Amino acid sequence: DAKHLVPNKMRDFFCTINLDQEEVFRTQVVEKSLSPYFGEEFYFEIPRTFQWLSFYIYDKSVLQKDLRIGKVSIKKEDLCNYTGKENWFMLQPVDSNSEVQGKVHLELKLNELITDNGSVCQQLVVHIKECHGLPLINGQNCDPYATVSLVGPSRNDQKKTKVKKKTSNPQFNETFYFEVTRSSSYTKKSQFQVEEEDIEKLEVRVDLWNNENLVQDVFLGEIKVPVKVLRNDSFQAWYLLQPRENGNKPSKSDDLGSLRLNICYTEDCVLPSEYYASLRNLLLKSSDVQPISASAAYILSEVCRDKYDAVLPLVRLLLHHHKLVPFVAAVAELDLKDTQEANTIFRGNSLATRCVDEMMKIVGKHYLKVTLKPVIDEICESPKPCEIDPIKLREGDNVEINMENLRYYVDKVFRGIVRSSISCPTLMCDVFYSLRHLAAKRFPNDPHVQYSAVSSFVFLRFFAVAVVSPHTFHLRPHHPDAQTSRTLTLISKAIQTLGSWGSLTKSKLSSFKETFMCEFFKTFQEEKFTESVKKFLDDVSSTESKEPSGLSEPVHLKEGEMYKRAQGRTRIGKKNFKKRWFCLTSREFTYHKQQDKEPIFTIPIKNILAVEKLDESSFNKKNMFQVLHGEKPLYIQANNCVEASEWIEALCRVTRCNQKRLSFYHPSAFLNGNWLCCKATIESTVGCARCTADVPADTQIEIDGDRETERIYSLFTINRSKLQKLEEACGSIAVYQGPRKEPDDYSNFTIEDSVATFHTLKQIIEIVEKLNESHDKYQKKRSSSAKYGSE
Repeated sequence: DAKHLVPNKMRDFFCTINLDQEEVFRTQVVEKSLSPYFGEEFYFEIPRTFQWLSFYIYDKSVLQKDLRIGKVSIKKEDLCNYTGKENWFMLQPVDSNSEVQGKVHLELKLNELITDNGSVCQQLVVHIKECHGLPLINGQNCDPYATVSLVGPSRNDQKKTKVKKKTSNPQFNETFYFEVTRSSSYTKKSQFQVEEEDIEKLEVRVDLWNNENLVQDVFLGEIKVPVKVLRNDSFQAWYLLQPRENGNKPSKSDDLGSLRLNICYTEDCVLPSEYYASLRNLLLKSSDVQPISASAAYILSEVCRDKYDAVLPLVRLLLHHHKLVPFVAAVAELDLKDTQEANTIFRGNSLATRCVDEMMKIVGKHYLKVTLKPVIDEICESPKPCEIDPIKLREGDNVEINMENLRYYVDKVFRGIVRSSISCPTLMCDVFYSLRHLAAKRFPNDPHVQYSAVSSFVFLRFFAVAVVSPHTFHLRPHHPDAQTSRTLTLISKAIQTLGSWGSLTKSKLSSFKETFMCEFFKTFQEEKFTESVKKFLDDVSSTESKEPSGLSEPVHLKEGEMYKRAQGRTRIGKKNFKKRWFCLTSREFTYHKQQDKEPIFTIPIKNILAVEKLDESSFNKKNMFQVLHGEKPLYIQANNCVEASEWIEALCRVTRCNQKRLSFYHPSAFLNGNWLCCKATIESTVGCARCTADVPADTQIEIDGDRETERIYSLFTINRSKLQKLEEACGSIAVYQGPRKEPDDYSNFTIEDSVATFHTLKQIIEIVEKLNESHDKYQKKRSSSAKYGSE
C-alpha cells in the first residue's frame, strides 16, 4: 500500500513492478484515494540479468498519458537487506537521466606512438562492439547510437557511432582513436607508461542515446572507465549502463508519499549435480530413519526460525524424487502422538501440516482451476450483494435477498467441490489416505476422526483459503475489491462449516460465534450436506487412481493478451502483428479476437511439436517465442520477459509427452526465401539448433532438484550455530541421560533418540563443510577471472 501521495487530492492510482525499465506486473487501479491499498502478491522467476527492481506509482488518466508520481528503486545487490520483512520506502522523483538498463561491450587499449619530432605519446583505442538489453521506447525497439569521449580537466574529445535502427541489441563494431598528450617535461623515451598524475585525471565515457530525429534524443545510459586501469594491456569487458550524474538538485522526496513493500528475494549459486549427491541422499533417506525426528529433513525444520523457509524446498525436493508421501506419514504420526483430543487433529502449524499445505499448493493448482475458477470468475465479474451481518448492512439493503444471493453462491461452490473428486490429483489422494488411517489408528473409538483428518486439510486449508484469496492461487489476476472480498469471506466461512459437518459430533450451529451465520445455516438440510461431504472425503482419501485426463471438461491453464504475427494463410492477408487473446487448456491452444469471443485459430495440444524462443533479429522485437505445429510456425510476442518465460514453460509442460516432438528447430524466422539462422532456402529444412526440451517429463510438476538442494544447503549454513547447539544437546543427553544445562539451551528441540540425532547432525555438518569448500573454490575462480567493469 501507499500513503500521502501527491497531488494532494483524491486520484486513481496503480503501481507497476519493473526489472530495470521493463514492466513485468501491474496492480489494479485503486480509485479515489490518497493512500491506496493494493494488497497484491506477485511471485515470479527472474529470467534475465538486471540492475534494479523498481516500483512506480502512476496517476491514472482517462484522456492523457498516465502520470508517474514517483518510484522506489532497489539495487539488485541491496535486495537481500530488505527480504522477508515489511518496509516503508519514500517515493523518489522519476528523472529521465536515471531510467537506464542494458549493458555495453567495450575493448580498450593504450598504444605508444613516436611522433615525427621523436617524442613519445600514447594513443587510446576504444572499440565499441555491441550493446545488449536496451529499453523499449514507447513500446518499440529504439534507434540507438553511442558517443565515445575522452574526458579530462581541460579536454572533452567526443566521437559518435552510426545510428542502428529498431533494435535493443545493436552491433556497432566501431573503433575510435584518441591521443593522450604528454607533459612538456617528459623526456625519458624508454618509459612508455602514462604519468600517474595524467592518468588520474582522464577517463573514457560512453553514452548511449536513442535517436529521436525531430525532437531531443533520449538518454539510455552511460559508463565511465578511468584510463589508469588500462596500463599497457588490451582490456575488454561488459559494462552495465549507469544513470547519468547531473547537477540538478533532487526534488524533496518526502513530498511525494511513501510505499510499503514486502519483498522476498532469493538468489542461488547452483553447482553441478554431483556436488549435491551426499546431501540429497541424506535428505531422501529421511522417511526411513527411526525415529523421524533424527532425520535430516526433520532437523532442517528444527533449526530454521521460520518453518516455511525449510518446508518449501524440502517438499519440492521430496516431490521430485517421489518420497513425499512416506515422509508426510512419518511426521504426521509424530504429530499425532502429541494430539490429546480428536477435535484438534491437525489444527496447528506443525511440520506435517505445513508439508501438506505446500504439497496441495504445488500439486493442486490445476485442480483448483477446474473446480473453482468458473464460479470465482462469476462472483468477481458479476457480483451480487451478499452481506447478511445487520451491523454491516447499508441503507436500502434487503437482508433476505442478500441471504438468497449468498446461498446461491455457497451452493454453487459446494456442488463444484463435492463433485470434483475425480479431478483430485493422485498424490493428494495418497496423502489423505495415509492421514485418514493414521488418525483412525490414534483414536480408534472416534468414528468421525477419519473424516476430520482429511477435511481439516482439503476444506479448511485448501478450498476455503483459495476462495477467500483467489489471486494468491492464480484464480484471479488481482486482489478483489472490498465488497467482493467480503462476499468471498462469507462463502469461505460457509465452506469451512459445511466441510466440517461430516466430521463433528457436537451440534454444528453451536460452533458459530456470529448469530447471523447461525440464522443463515438454519436454511440448510444438515443430513443431505453431511452425506455429500462424507462421500467426497471417502473418494479423495481413496488409493484408486484419479487422473485429470478422465475429465469431460479440459483444464484451463493460462490465458492473456499478446501479439501474434499473421501466418499468411490467405493470399491477400498482411503479415503484420496483431493483438489477440490467447488461451491454453489441457486440450488446445487458441487465440481469439477478444476475450470471451469464439477462437479464430485452434491448435490441439497433441499437434504441438515444439515451443522455443525466437531470435529478436527475426522481426526486431523482444520477448518473442514460436509454437511449431503441423502448419507454419506461430510467432508470438509477449508483453515482457517474465510473461514470455511463463508462457513457454506452460506450453512446454503440457506438450512434453507428445510423441512427435521435434529434436531440432530454427531459432530465427523464414523470411524473404531463406532461414535467417542457417541461410537454408527450403522452408521444410530440418532445424539447425537442438530443442531445449525434447525429453518427455512430468507434465504436472516442474522442479529443479539441484536448486532445491542448494537452497537447503544455504539454510543449514545460515543456521550452523543451531546445528552445533543441537549437537551439544544430544551429547549432553547421551552422557548424562538427561539435560544438565539450562533448559532454554535446547528445550525447543525435539530429541527422541539422542544417539541417532547426533549421528545425523555429524553427517549434515560434514556435508555442509564440504559444500562450503566447493562454493569457495567457485567464488575464487569467478573473482580471479572477473575484470574491471564486467557485470
